Amino acid sequence: MSWATGLMVYLVIWWTILFAVLPLGVKPAENPGKGHDAGAPERPDLKRKAIITSIVSAVLWIAFYVLHQADIFSFRRLVDLS
Repeated sequence: MSWATGLMVYLVIWWTILFAVLPLGVKPAENPGKGHDAGAPERPDLKRKAIITSIVSAVLWIAFYVLHQADIFSFRRLVDLS
């Protein structure tokens, strides 16, 4: 696997995990001010969620890399099936 392929796989995993982590711990604001959306979170904690996303994505990417290096999962075999 080239470094570009590894990076792209990591980015796909990262964005997928981010969208799974974003709704965790979200509580809407009690009294939103004028012009604020009533459904907007009071404290989105985006930095904490980005850190959690990066850690979980790294673990999943390492698992993917091990499976790929052990030739259990191969992109080339997926293409050859068609």
